[in-house]
Amino acid sequence: MLERLNQALEHIERHLGQDIEVEELARVAATSEYHLRRMFSALAGMPLSEYVRRRRLTLAGAEVLAGRETLLEIAVRYGYGSGEAFARAFRAMHGIGPGEARRTGAALSSQSRMAFRLTVEGSSSMRYRVVRKEEFSVVGLKARVPLVHSGPNRAIIDFVRGIAPGTLERLEKLSDQEPHGIVSVCDDLDPSRAEGTELDYYQGVITSVAAPEGTTALAVPAGTWAVFTTSGPAPGAIQELWRDVFTEWFPSNPYRSRPGPEILRTRLSPDGATADAELWLPVEPEHG
Repeated sequence: MLERLNQALEHIERHLGQDIEVEELARVAATSEYHLRRMFSALAGMPLSEYVRRRRLTLAGAEVLAGRETLLEIAVRYGYGSGEAFARAFRAMHGIGPGEARRTGAALSSQSRMAFRLTVEGSSSMRYRVVRKEEFSVVGLKARVPLVHSGPNRAIIDFVRGIAPGTLERLEKLSDQEPHGIVSVCDDLDPSRAEGTELDYYQGVITSVAAPEGTTALAVPAGTWAVFTTSGPAPGAIQELWRDVFTEWFPSNPYRSRPGPEILRTRLSPDGATADAELWLPVEPEHG
């Protein structure tokens, strides 16, 4: 998998002056567009589109300073329809406009070329199982919240704290299949997975029962799920599990992510300092 991702990175470098379609990159990487975006974001720490933009502006910056072509010629080469659009993007990355950068020879930012490599540590093994589930529903309460990659998500904390305990107790009685009990569900995430983009967050249960009045239901079709477990400090151990799944498990196993809700069952210790967690991710065979 890592070798194919690196081939996609090489493709980006060869076509920075042209339109780069995610569909073509996915073909080079021999995977789906969805999985490519998900893997790249997890491994690189930024969306694929942001990396392409920053690489283009890095090369454009060098050409601006070289002074051999007009700013408009450089803008057009790197896909900008006008000098104004190029100047805005250039300033957003470099902190200075292209004209001023050329006049003053200012120091510019640079996005280095990426290459993914596997680092073998061998300190621990990852516990997982693969489960086939028939169609089910997520039933519970829903909020639109921002995506937070590291540290507490204040919007989710405030939302969950605002739910009456009796409501969760009634919902828990509807749970009739794995993962049992109250779960957290993330759905309809932005394909970029960029920090601050929004997603649908559910606090509810996995069930075959119709949604009671005052709750929301999310229908989930039948499919395959990879289930991962962890224990440790909260929320750090859970966020590290998400990271390890995409940086270690997917590159080492014949599965890829597919569209669908991502389900987390968490059981906190009495003091809230540690947690046992079970993460359910929708997957499909890499070659299926």
